[in-house]
Parts: sequence; C-alpha cells; structure tokens
Amino acid sequence: MTRSPIKTQAFLASLPLFKELAPEELDPIAAGTTELHVPRGEIIFNRGDPCVGFHLVVYGQIKLAFLSTQGSEKVVELIGPGGSFGEALMFMDKPYILMAQALADSLLLHVSKNVVFTQIEREPAFARKMLAGLSRRLHSLISDVESYSLQSGTQRVIGYLLRQDGQAGAAPLSYVVTLPTSKAIVASRLNVTPEHFSRILHDLVEAGLIAVDGRDVHIVDDERLRAYRS
Repeated sequence: MTRSPIKTQAFLASLPLFKELAPEELDPIAAGTTELHVPRGEIIFNRGDPCVGFHLVVYGQIKLAFLSTQGSEKVVELIGPGGSFGEALMFMDKPYILMAQALADSLLLHVSKNVVFTQIEREPAFARKMLAGLSRRLHSLISDVESYSLQSGTQRVIGYLLRQDGQAGAAPLSYVVTLPTSKAIVASRLNVTPEHFSRILHDLVEAGLIAVDGRDVHIVDDERLRAYRS
C-alpha cells in the first residue's frame, strides 16, 4: 500500500464526480485517499466487513458478487477503470452486503468516509454529484431487474454485446468486442448459466451474426444483430 498525492489528485480531477472542484477543494480528498495495489484474485472485502469509504478503479477490473452458503456465486456488477463502488453502504453506515474481488491486477483508490462527509458539508455541488452517481447506479440496477424479468437470455446477451461497443453508429458495421472477463463471469452477470450463454453464442454464430475467437466476439453486422434482438 503506497501513497501518491500528485497522481491521486490528477486522477480524481479527471472523474465526473470531482472534475468541477477547484484544486484546493481536491487537496483534502486526495489527502484522505489511499492507493491500493490489488493482485488478480485477491478479495478486497467480504460480506459483513465494515464500509469506511468507497473505491475508485484506476486500472484493472473488480467483480461485485453475492455468495450463497453452498458456495455458488451471482455476479452483480463488473467495475472497470473510472468506475466506483461502495458509496451507498458508506452513506448508510452499514457493512458490505456482498464481496469484491479483483479479476485482474488492479490499482484502486480508497476515499475515506470522513473526508467525503466533510466535503459534502462544505460543498453542496459535491453532494449533488454524489447523489447523481448513486441515482445512476440505482437506475442501472432497475434496468437489470427489468432485463431479467422481461427479456430472454438471447436478448440479454445481444444487449450486453452491443453495450460494449464504443463506436455505435459508426462505419463499418463489423467490429470486435472483447469480453472483459471469462465467459462464466459474464454469464453470471447476465443471469444465465455458462451453458446457456455458450448455446446463445453458438446460435448467434450459426445465424451468421457473430464469430467467436476466445474472448473476442466479432460482430459481423451490427444492424442485423440489433434487428435479431427485437
């Protein structure tokens, strides 16, 4: 565990949550922020651990998941660079209700709860940004519930692949999406079994809509794939 205030402040300033704060307003937040170098596979926290702040991902990838008493796992969210997690429970003053694990070597920033609360009292704009971030997370969770309830597994998988594309609407209509982690973890995130996920990919390959090479999914025709989802 190391500290790097200069790099920390620069990263914080680049995030939507902090980018409108003046450098002097960022100083106390950076001072209350700790760098965490987390190797792949390491558990960041478990269900029941106290929440004393929230995390930001500089690089790497973090899995948030529930574990059953039988040891099975349900992936709730995958957090990549620029993402954050833990804010809601920090405000509720509750222990973590799920676990977090690094899926790749990751660099995280842990922002202290005390620093956040102090900044909220001093800067109303910061409080509004925190609320906006929590609202976006809630909206995403509601969308997930809607998807699980109303969409087929195939629709969920296609929607996920299309959301990974950063060039929607651009030519050409063929491009490659690289799954950010293993197919089993992506399947759990989409609330389908790994076997069902593989069958869906196979069916999309047979339909000439995609080609699969390991974790690379080649979108053959973006428009046909969108139409197939409807």
